[in-house]
Amino acid sequence: MKKYLTTMFMIVFIGLIYFTISSFARVLTFEWEEPAPLNNMAEEKRLVLITQDMDTPFWGSVASGARAQAEREGATIEVLGNYGQNDDDFLQNLELAIHAKVDGVIIQGLDTEAFKELTKIKAAFYSIPVITIAQDVPMEESLRRTYVGSNQYEAGRLLAEQMIQDLNDQAEIVLFYDKTLPFFQRERIRGIESVLSAYEDIHVIMAETPNQTDGIIETTQHVLNQYPSLEAVISVDASLTGGVVQEISRRRQVDSVGIYTFDEHQEIAPLLEAGKINALVKQAPEEMGRLSVQLIFEWLNGETVPLDFNGYHTSIEIVIGEKNALD
Repeated sequence: MKKYLTTMFMIVFIGLIYFTISSFARVLTFEWEEPAPLNNMAEEKRLVLITQDMDTPFWGSVASGARAQAEREGATIEVLGNYGQNDDDFLQNLELAIHAKVDGVIIQGLDTEAFKELTKIKAAFYSIPVITIAQDVPMEESLRRTYVGSNQYEAGRLLAEQMIQDLNDQAEIVLFYDKTLPFFQRERIRGIESVLSAYEDIHVIMAETPNQTDGIIETTQHVLNQYPSLEAVISVDASLTGGVVQEISRRRQVDSVGIYTFDEHQEIAPLLEAGKINALVKQAPEEMGRLSVQLIFEWLNGETVPLDFNGYHTSIEIVIGEKNALD
């Protein structure tokens, strides 16, 4: 019996030694792999960029910046838009994005009640962060998380200061603006007026116009008839500039009128190259696209909560055209 127990003890002892040595060997030869980052394990984030102006270099640059940053963040971004301003199609794209429950919406602000209802009620219901880009709608009216783009007040002020440098002490100038007067145009006008109000001998004429070619031309004709000695024009909405320049060129020498505007419309670059614009505000659309995606992710990751309600302003500068008839 004693011999049997001794034999069993030896078998168990040898077995324990074997398993200990083999386990130790496996530990020594094990190739450790770093666990995958949580971001890679999570579902890929989906963003959408929505604009009314797909056919412009400005918005092409916005999309380029947004795509590049989305790739860096490991996200997908879809660019939706229409060719030519169509509010119904634009709002439908926003509604589709909301119902698709995307992780974030970056959108050109549209200062209408329908837009505000979608962002304030439907997007908020699904907790989808909305960032307005390039053109803002006030936060209290839209519940957007923040705005990324130019400081429109400052842009208007810079343009007016440049025009003052070019003008005589006494002058008639016309401000052309869209009759719907969206928020971004109101801010530009506020900046312009902050400069011009200091000059008693500068007469400012406000010219409201519909945003269609026929309406722009008709308004410009009326202004030229009423104020034949006008010396300068500020096109507060860049999309009006082409029609204004066209009618001025038909009625008189365009060199006799200073033309000042902004850069977001596709007609602006050719007009500048043709020597028909004195100065414009150049914005930073690619920076807008990049920063808007970055901020969406800072919010989604809880890094910056809340985002700055006042917005994140991108760079602006004055570009002087070859045409400077008022020097």
